[in-house]
Amino acid sequence: MQTTVNLWPLIGVLVIVIGFVLRFNPMLVVALTALATGFAAAMPLETILATIGTGFIKTRALPLIILLPLAIIGLLERHGLREHAQHFIGRIRSATVGRLLIAYLFVRETTAALGLTSLGGHPQMVRPLLAPMAEGAAENRYGKLPEAVRYRLLALCAATDNIGLFFGEDIFVAFGAIALMHTFLLGSGIDVEPLHIAFWGIPTAICAFIIHAVRLKRFDSRLERELGGQQAAPTLPAAVSQE
Repeated sequence: MQTTVNLWPLIGVLVIVIGFVLRFNPMLVVALTALATGFAAAMPLETILATIGTGFIKTRALPLIILLPLAIIGLLERHGLREHAQHFIGRIRSATVGRLLIAYLFVRETTAALGLTSLGGHPQMVRPLLAPMAEGAAENRYGKLPEAVRYRLLALCAATDNIGLFFGEDIFVAFGAIALMHTFLLGSGIDVEPLHIAFWGIPTAICAFIIHAVRLKRFDSRLERELGGQQAAPTLPAAVSQE
């Protein structure tokens, strides 16, 4: 017996794509998408409005959770957080980009394995602290970095955070993916304790750490080959020099 599937509600996808391509107001696009999808699904106008209102009430605190940390970080950056981070790492003569990122990778992976996944992240750690410190370590040795090298360095900082989080959280027994694997295996007749699944994530995390650490050391060697002949000019961030 075949059942006819109504594909018209998918018109909402088309509406949102067209709206974002034409750069209309995002709130207007989302509202029109909700209306188009609801009408295509033969929902009464009262039901559509009630659904939108229920969704708004459930997520009304979400913008505060997302925007408040960004506002705090922006305020810290305005008062010289990035410059102070660069100045601090510049005092450590033995610091290199590779050594700094290897240390961060170890800390990020270890804390993620303990379930502390929110201690790092791109907006709250990589952009305001890790990336300026990596730039400071490189400029302390090689002077002003070419734009291509600087962007490569920033990408490596972001990748280091991603790798540490991804492979570290797989060791945490209460992580959602472990619960999903446990449920899937149990449905297939294989009873494996979540603790055992998390335990066997440790060899993978160790391998990921070693492989990425080697990549970071190779990046150090690449910087030495490309920029080793440059004379590092002693620079002091403007925000720090005014103190």
